[in-house]
Amino acid sequence: MKFLIYTDGGARGNPGPAAAGIVIKNEKGAVVEAFGKYLGETTNNQAEYRALLLALEKATEIGGTEIICYADSELMVKQLNREYKVRDKDLAPIFLKIWNLSVKFKKISYHHIRREKNTEADKIVNETLDKR
Repeated sequence: MKFLIYTDGGARGNPGPAAAGIVIKNEKGAVVEAFGKYLGETTNNQAEYRALLLALEKATEIGGTEIICYADSELMVKQLNREYKVRDKDLAPIFLKIWNLSVKFKKISYHHIRREKNTEADKIVNETLDKR
């Protein structure tokens, strides 16, 4: 099954209280899953990575085989596409978990999108943080 995944992570303060927002759509654009998760105190970059990890875990659970990931974190996308090295010691273990999970899919790709194209996931992040 092909899924389009939109993720966002955000921290209020850097580090600060953080949350992940995940929207998973089928290839017709219908939302299959949408959820947020409070992540505790972390950085923006860690929140972005953890959001993607949560999304890929969910995609595995619900039978995803082809995954197209969209995120507004240019750093994360470039690192996952091997354009940048992961130098941050706190991001490296999350990167490795994502990498190991990604090999379970028949096909996976990562794309950077502008924040305005990621409003659904961003809204979930803010709603999750507002509830805290």
